[in-house]
Amino acid sequence: MKTSCGLGSDVTTPRAPSFSRFLRKGWERTSARVRGFSHIRQNASERMGHGAFLRLACIALLALAAATLAAQDSVATFHVDVKLVSIFVNVTDKNGALVGGLTQNDFSVYEDGRPQQIAVFERQSELPLNLTLAIDTSGSVHKDMSEEASAARRFAHAILRPQDQMSVLQFATEVRELTPFTNKIAQIDRGLSELQGDFATALYDAICLGSEKLGKNPGRKVLVLISDGDDTAQSSTYAQALEAALRNEVMIYSLIDVPIEASAGRDLGGEHALITIAEQTGGKYFYVSDGGLDKAFAKVSDDLRTQYLIGYYPRHQVPGTNFHRLTVTIPRAAADEFNVRNKTGYYADSALKGN
Repeated sequence: MKTSCGLGSDVTTPRAPSFSRFLRKGWERTSARVRGFSHIRQNASERMGHGAFLRLACIALLALAAATLAAQDSVATFHVDVKLVSIFVNVTDKNGALVGGLTQNDFSVYEDGRPQQIAVFERQSELPLNLTLAIDTSGSVHKDMSEEASAARRFAHAILRPQDQMSVLQFATEVRELTPFTNKIAQIDRGLSELQGDFATALYDAICLGSEKLGKNPGRKVLVLISDGDDTAQSSTYAQALEAALRNEVMIYSLIDVPIEASAGRDLGGEHALITIAEQTGGKYFYVSDGGLDKAFAKVSDDLRTQYLIGYYPRHQVPGTNFHRLTVTIPRAAADEFNVRNKTGYYADSALKGN
């Protein structure tokens, strides 16, 4: 059996003995059978001669061997698609503190309400981290651009390990990639120094594009948004952005930067969208006003360092269902003792493509 990254396994019928061995064994069995019918052998030998009889037996044996090998050639190789569903999970206690000492036996996983058997469990995953910083440079947050760049630069320097990589997007009227995925801090710094403002806000376009680019990479996929949540470009929708994130297995962390908290023009709907999309994808949201961007970035870093990786091979799936809902619980605990946070589900057709 051969498996790779949970994408599938090949199951093949064991190889048959070689032709020469089969022929030798067959001759032994045939000779024994011929000897066992001595009266038939004697009568046949008398009618056609001993040599002719043996030649006829060899021909029959060769025909049997050819038929057997032809049957072996027709044996099918069965391919079984087995998708390992991966869930990154964070657990906090009733005071909001991260909980990092749990074991596999503490968790239960359900898909569409049906229990699943945990096959993979890791604490503080060492999987490569692919992280995209998407920074809103529209007019509503333009005054904070320099502060955003400086805080993002410090965050990048602190979080990247040798196996990790980061990209930088800016979004205003359009989405622009300033730095493609790299592990080189100098390139990330250069990209952050090129932020430019514009009028509109293509927030959902940024989520769609960022998710699609992240989806091409193995490991953990994280999109960190810095925005006030006000999408004014109205090109992509919230539903499209959420689907893109879930299909590409992207966790979204929303850093909500409200320019003036008491402003009558404050977009509460946009803030709610940033909160909801973070919760739906297994990420989290933070208000920049609660301690500044550096503190918000530090909370994101702590969250990513205290994640559990839980994996399972789906069984007893609901037929005809494309989107499968996920529930992770800690059965031994009281209902209000822990808050378990993970993505709400996954798309089966995306899973089969290896996303």
